[in-house]
Amino acid sequence: MLLFKRAFLVLIGLTLAGCGFQPLYGVRDNTRVIEDFSFITVAPMADRLGQQLQNELERLLHPNGKAPRERYRLNAELTESKSSLAVKKSAFATRANLEVTAKYILTQSYIGDNRFASTNSITVSYNIYDSQFATLMAEKDARKRAVRELAQEIRIRLAVYLRDPTKTTPGKP
Repeated sequence: MLLFKRAFLVLIGLTLAGCGFQPLYGVRDNTRVIEDFSFITVAPMADRLGQQLQNELERLLHPNGKAPRERYRLNAELTESKSSLAVKKSAFATRANLEVTAKYILTQSYIGDNRFASTNSITVSYNIYDSQFATLMAEKDARKRAVRELAQEIRIRLAVYLRDPTKTTPGKP
């Protein structure tokens, strides 16, 4: 049985190595992607939700500080929608979904052409309480979670693009 487990692990390792699998933030070429992140300037966004996303992206993209000059500019536009889910017999909703969608474009600063464009959408749920204040706080927490997850997804997509720009095609969201 132990021999079977070891053979299985070796087989999985060989399969992953054969298909070209390598971690996105692995040790091979990790420093170039993180260095490229430092050259991205996140453009100011409208309203409070946009400001929160901008701050979160700045935190994720510039852990070692921002480069003195920008090479790329990230412009994003956010939309938000709410929908009620679970409904009691009295027709009052007890659960809601908050969907936040970001359309973003990475442009090259000195040329001004679009290098990469994409759209990400995150849906988070929250409870609707009898207390209006409690519901507002639950909704505020849901927004915070949505922004955090959205920023992570944007960072991952940018890392994939910056790692090998030839494999992803530039476009518009």
